[in-house]
Amino acid sequence: MGKGSMDKAKGKAKEMVGKATGNERMQAEGKTDQAKGDVREVAEKARDKAAGARDALRDER
Repeated sequence: MGKGSMDKAKGKAKEMVGKATGNERMQAEGKTDQAKGDVREVAEKARDKAAGARDALRDER
């Protein structure tokens, strides 16, 4: 599990606890953590794709 997935899970938990307790700040933090997780996942995928392209170019030589 990557950091992005962990951030999303943590954010979802925070959001649910915030909803259950009526804590709007915790809900907002949870949504922010989920968004941060989404961004990290996109960055991780892009990094993996770039590494794959780099490796493919090396193999061609």
